[in-house]
Amino acid sequence: MTSGVVRRRDGAPAGDGPGEPAALPGRVVTPGRPPWWLLLGAFLVASAVTVDLLSRGYLEWVDLRVSEAVSGWDLRDSPAYWPVWAVTQIGGRGTILAVLAVLVGWLCVRQRTLLPLVRVLTALALLTVVVYAFKFGTGRTAPAYPGSFFHRDGASYPSGHVANAVLMWGVARWQAVEYRLGPRVQRTLWWLSVLGPVATGVAMVSLDFHWVTDAVVGAAVGLLLLGVVHALDAAVLSRWPRARAGRPSARS
Repeated sequence: MTSGVVRRRDGAPAGDGPGEPAALPGRVVTPGRPPWWLLLGAFLVASAVTVDLLSRGYLEWVDLRVSEAVSGWDLRDSPAYWPVWAVTQIGGRGTILAVLAVLVGWLCVRQRTLLPLVRVLTALALLTVVVYAFKFGTGRTAPAYPGSFFHRDGASYPSGHVANAVLMWGVARWQAVEYRLGPRVQRTLWWLSVLGPVATGVAMVSLDFHWVTDAVVGAAVGLLLLGVVHALDAAVLSRWPRARAGRPSARS
C-alpha cells in the first residue's frame, strides 16, 4: 500500500538513434517496496491491536459501536448491497489471481523467466499460512455472530481480503514496474495497490462483514508480508539461476 509516483524527464529520448528500437518504457511509479519504518509501524500496530483485543480492551468497544452504526444502515437488504459487495472483490483472491495470471503469464513468456511466477506463489503461500494462523489462533468471530466475540469457530481476524489486496496488488505493481510495462499499466496497478486495500476495507466494514480492527490489522499484515517477499527476493529468489533473465538493464 506504499505510494510514490515517478515522473519521467521531459524530452527523454524514445530510442537511441534513428532506425534503432525504441527504449523500454521508464518507471512512472515506484516498485512499492515498504520502507523499514513503515514495516516497523505495521508490526507495532498489529501487535498492539491484537493484545488490546485479546484483553477485551478499548478497541473492542470501538468495533462494537461501529458495527452498531453500520448495521443500522442495513446495506445487506438495500439496492446498494451488490455494488458495495463488488468493491469487496477488489481484495478477493479470485479477482486478483485472475489479473495476476494474465500479467505473470505474459511476463514469463515475454521475458523467458519464471521469477514473476515464483514471487506470486511465494506471496500466496505466505499469505495463506500467516493469515489463517492469525484467524485460527485468535478465533475472533465476525460481527454477525451471535454472542461471543472470541470463539473456537471464529475466523474473522484479520481481514484476509484486505491483507490480500495489500500484498498481491503490491506484487502486481512491483512486476509491472520492474519489467517496464506501459505507463498506463504501471499507473493502474499503482492505484490498485494504494486505493484497493482502502476500498476493500471500507466496503467490508460497511456491509458488517468485518470489524474495523480486522481491516486495520489485515492491512498491517499485508504490508509486513510484502516486505518479507521483497526481502526473500533480494536474498534468495533473484539469486536463482537465470532469475534475472529478461530484466531491463540498469541503462534502460
